[in-house]
Amino acid sequence: MIHMNKESRKGTGLVHIYSGDGKGKTTAGMGLCVRAAGAGYRVLICQFMKDNSSSERRAMESIEGITLVRGRDQVSFSFCMSDEEKKQERAFCERLFEDTVERAAAEHYDVLFLDEVLYAIRAGFLKEDRVVSFLENKPDRLEVILTGQGPGSRLLALCDYHSEICKRKHPYDRQQEARDGIER
Repeated sequence: MIHMNKESRKGTGLVHIYSGDGKGKTTAGMGLCVRAAGAGYRVLICQFMKDNSSSERRAMESIEGITLVRGRDQVSFSFCMSDEEKKQERAFCERLFEDTVERAAAEHYDVLFLDEVLYAIRAGFLKEDRVVSFLENKPDRLEVILTGQGPGSRLLALCDYHSEICKRKHPYDRQQEARDGIER
């Protein structure tokens, strides 16, 4: 396998956004992380608004070169949270974001995946200004992946790739529960 010399990547880190209401945003981001790890890159994954029990987490933890940031053990949908829970979630997401982006820079990761960060922004748990500022000042070599729904115009202006995944049909519409290994 041919690996790109890391020095030749200097200044080449781009920004990817996978957004929309369709299934597959996290899957697309995880696929890019697997590809990067396969090429010898160091990958840091941080999941917002998800607990630590997803099937993709278990698989990714076994791949050399991929590190997952620990999140909450239990997470509720934002629309089910009390005002106090929302306040706690906001503090948690802000701290999680700050710690993660600092770690990505300090430990010289090649790829940073901020899964569902757009959901955290839309739910009011993370300020879009902070994410924009990070992207404007990120290490040049760092590839960044953002997922979720409804990216703002400033985030779209900063990205190099934007793929929108549109739901046409989903079992959830029939009240079918999410299934391990397929939807979670």
